[in-house]
Amino acid sequence: MLGAGLIKIRGDQCWRDLTCMDFHYETQPVPNPVAYFLHHSPWWFHRFETLSNHFLELVVPFFVFLGRQMCILHGALQILFQMVLIISGNLSFLNWLTIVPSLACFDDATLGFLFPSGPGSLKDQVLRMQEEEARGARAPRTHGSVARHTVNLALGVLVAWLSVPVVLNLLSPQQVMNSSFNPLRIVNTYGAFGSITKERTEVILQGTASPNASAPDAKWEDYEFKCKPGDLKRRPCLISPYHHRLDWLMWFAAFQTYEHNEWIIHLAGKLLANDAQALSLLALNPFAGRAPPRWVRGEHYRYKFSRPGGTHAAEGKWWIRKRLGPYFPPLSFQDLKGYFRSREWPYPKPE
Repeated sequence: MLGAGLIKIRGDQCWRDLTCMDFHYETQPVPNPVAYFLHHSPWWFHRFETLSNHFLELVVPFFVFLGRQMCILHGALQILFQMVLIISGNLSFLNWLTIVPSLACFDDATLGFLFPSGPGSLKDQVLRMQEEEARGARAPRTHGSVARHTVNLALGVLVAWLSVPVVLNLLSPQQVMNSSFNPLRIVNTYGAFGSITKERTEVILQGTASPNASAPDAKWEDYEFKCKPGDLKRRPCLISPYHHRLDWLMWFAAFQTYEHNEWIIHLAGKLLANDAQALSLLALNPFAGRAPPRWVRGEHYRYKFSRPGGTHAAEGKWWIRKRLGPYFPPLSFQDLKGYFRSREWPYPKPE
């Protein structure tokens, strides 16, 4: 959490002027329905969200070292923070995993109400063990317990040693995020949303059965992904903790070029072949039950949330969009033969 907070403060200016949440809900990788409404919150609410984020990521982590009550407060605040993030966006399993270490903040006394009381119950057994330890009665040391303590100590030393470059990275003004400093990858550096995109762009893949891609009467039909924005009238999805990796990669591809993301040309070749495995990753194949398209192209659009109660929302549209231009030009099956061969990719067979 501290790494995530520091990368923000050192990163995008909008984190320092408290405006990042003006954009986050609309431009995050895969928005959900709640994000649609949160995006249209008043400006002062977005400032409060940004300040709260800084408090939870930069201040609250130190509560762990301030005694039992503050440690419990830390755990409660972090879990609440992660639940808010889960409700407001599709960040896959990330937030669910982040909750797990916070559970260690709650001791037996805090969690006791979750377990049954009475003679012979788990709570009763733990209480007796604690009373015996308080009287100085300890279980005899066995070879197994000695081996376990040795392994625990060795693991603690290993983690401490591997944490040195991670801590130095946190203290560095050139902090890097989401990186590893050793081949074991046991201890790593983390950070999220150090910079916020201010506009949402999308790559829309389209196909046509027309023999001439440049013909004015060529009918281009959209492929729909399972979760990422496409159809303006489709409600944003709710999939956390599940993760549609292809949809996530399309988000990255949209603010780069296809030269930086050659895999998207590989995907276009699969669509030209009506490849069943590739199409299983999509929600809609406009050429299902008929011949594959003769051409596939990528179109670049700017997407914005429609305004609740506005004209577009009244038409059932969650999104409005404006074409920016081509993302990659129309490609035919024959066009890609040399491209696939030069990269030693298997050439797809039409199905």
